[in-house]
Amino acid sequence: MVEASSFQLEDTVDFCPDIALFLNLTPDHLDRHSDVKGYGDAKWNITSRQTSKHHLIVNADDPGLRSLRERRDTAATVHEITADSSRAGHQATAAHLLETQRFTFLNPSFTMSIQELALQGKHNLYNSMAAGVAARLFDLNDAGLREGLQHFRNLEHRLEHVADVNDIRFINDSKATNVNAAWYALDSMTKPTIWIAGGVDKGNDYTELIPLVGDKVHTLICLGKDNAKLKKAFGTAVSRILEVESAEEAAVLGYNVAKPGDAVLLSPACASFDLFSSFEERGLRFKEGVRSL
Repeated sequence: MVEASSFQLEDTVDFCPDIALFLNLTPDHLDRHSDVKGYGDAKWNITSRQTSKHHLIVNADDPGLRSLRERRDTAATVHEITADSSRAGHQATAAHLLETQRFTFLNPSFTMSIQELALQGKHNLYNSMAAGVAARLFDLNDAGLREGLQHFRNLEHRLEHVADVNDIRFINDSKATNVNAAWYALDSMTKPTIWIAGGVDKGNDYTELIPLVGDKVHTLICLGKDNAKLKKAFGTAVSRILEVESAEEAAVLGYNVAKPGDAVLLSPACASFDLFSSFEERGLRFKEGVRSL
């Protein structure tokens, strides 16, 4: 299994996976690719050398990916996943759809409640459906598929539950280095939230986050050398904006301003290289701050 970035894919010459997964396309790395079109073209190289004997699994609900597929073609066999019941009868859909809190794989049929998934949240529903389709293509049986989806452990720094301290939940999502990833993290929050964001802006447009932040977040803690863009974007969406200079300080400050029942979410929407060597270091230092409480 390989996770290939747009940086790797943009000039690959013979990469050709048997099964490729392409689940979303939102603006990212615009400092390198100049625009979304260039970014999308780079990512599309994941399937550009596939043939009819290969498989491409795509999220039919993602508008950016739909636009890309309208102008780019693939020779691979395409399998769509969707959580939109109106697409159930769509002939091109491999019909893996969400219905009444359950999702279904067809050919052969297999149904599972989303409450059974080890990983919760809308983005993890799509991830689980895509992984299930890939597993089916590798002939994994129903028992193995159910076992995997029920007991899969999330990777570090991806919506990672760090600890609950005096009924305040700390979540490390340092891997969220773009707006889309932060959107899914915020969308999954069920508690009043202190959001820690910031770092190296990659041409981010925060517009789509503003309604979600206004609904979910009461305090924004900015973690970066230059927070002017964040403060301007969310100045009217949250009741309080604070600034820190380290991930440890962000964790402690989040605890100090939180109330019991709140969540402190590190989901930066930015790269880490202004203050850290990597998103992993950012996440580890945040967790050190939590454990110091």
